[in-house]
Amino acid sequence: MDLRYPIGQYEPAPYSDALREERLADIKFLPGLLEKAIENLDEAQLNTPYRDGGWTVKQVVHHVSDSHLNALSRLKFTLTEENPTVMGYDEEAWAKTAEYTQLPINVSLTMIHTIHAKLHVLFANLSAEDFKRTYIHSQSKKQFDLWFLLGMYAWHGKHHAAHITALRERMGW
Repeated sequence: MDLRYPIGQYEPAPYSDALREERLADIKFLPGLLEKAIENLDEAQLNTPYRDGGWTVKQVVHHVSDSHLNALSRLKFTLTEENPTVMGYDEEAWAKTAEYTQLPINVSLTMIHTIHAKLHVLFANLSAEDFKRTYIHSQSKKQFDLWFLLGMYAWHGKHHAAHITALRERMGW
């Protein structure tokens, strides 16, 4: 197994109502999935990288919060503007900022609950046509639609939760 991608890489798929419901459930239930993944881990375990050269469990949780906050912003800009350019960010640089090491992960878990409540309501109220709304990513200069955004972040949350659960399995925690 490639420890970087314990559930595989994101694979875009065509829109379907069934897949929409599955992805909405992934968005809705990610906060609980992450909480279960980190349940009863002590500080030393939270400061363990999920793979050689990878982020610590604590950094992973803070990253999910930051990344999904960006997703929420991208969603809202795309819903309220025509084909906006949305900002990318340097996730490696963000993972080196003070709050990633100094703040407890419950701060980011609280944010993840809030962000996902908002994401779920917004995505759940989109029509099939709304999912075709597009944005431009500032770093890649590529155009993406909201269907891609939903799929990417449904996958992204499970991807990082699996980093933690795979580490726990390997370490016998």
